Amino acid sequence: MRNLWLFLVRYNAFFLFILFFMFSIVLVIRNNNFQRASFINSSNVVVGSYFEKINSWKAYLALADDNKALLEENAHLRKQLQNFRAIDTTVHVHLVDSIEQDRYTFTVATVVNNSIHQRSNYITLDKGSREGIHPNMGVITSNGVVGIVQQVSENFSTVRSLLHPDIRISVSLDSVSDAFGSLVWGSNTDSRFAMVRDIPNHVKIRIGQPIFTSGYSTLFPKGIKVGHVVEPEVTSGESFKDIRVLLTTDFAKLHHVYVVKDKLAEEKVSLEASHKENE
Repeated sequence: MRNLWLFLVRYNAFFLFILFFMFSIVLVIRNNNFQRASFINSSNVVVGSYFEKINSWKAYLALADDNKALLEENAHLRKQLQNFRAIDTTVHVHLVDSIEQDRYTFTVATVVNNSIHQRSNYITLDKGSREGIHPNMGVITSNGVVGIVQQVSENFSTVRSLLHPDIRISVSLDSVSDAFGSLVWGSNTDSRFAMVRDIPNHVKIRIGQPIFTSGYSTLFPKGIKVGHVVEPEVTSGESFKDIRVLLTTDFAKLHHVYVVKDKLAEEKVSLEASHKENE
């Protein structure tokens, strides 16, 4: 302690100079608009570079998982391609709706910011209006649903995550039960689970039963897997019941997503709006 005190006394002029120098910089920045703007811009560049480095390291560490997901997705797409090919034989004829086949386009985007532990969670993507992204577009991964685009700038967009209490997504059970409901995260604190509400009481549900997007909205194509049932009946009313679902999307490991564009969305929304006005 004595040596430290002697050191400070010996070099007190240097430390006083540093103190007054920093104080003068603060005064200049606070009292001059140009210097303040320059400082803010410089700090944004530094912080942006820092987060860019962090994200690049995260992406590098996740390469193995990304490659596995891509391989699985390629296998799924190859299976879909086989299903879309028309088979013209005397035994079986498979017809493909060309309009439905060309209805959706997908824009690849990278997640640059993500929250999963807040009450209302958001995601930031590195694609914006320059790439044709606009509000109210669905966002998915190769594993499931991510959320809905909320705000867009030229180069970035924010997504209201599925882990948000205001998100409701129309989903259906497998084709055997032919029932649908609303997928909500509600007030959960666990990013792995969500609820499907308003399932008719007469529908029999089993553990492990898959849940898919219904295709009723312009946000998501029909048939995207959302999760599977872990509790067939959490709450039950006179006519409807709620079920608990384990989500297929791992929100803690989001790196690359697809923004969905429905080419027929404007036509569908306009027609439905005119129908409501005439009622």
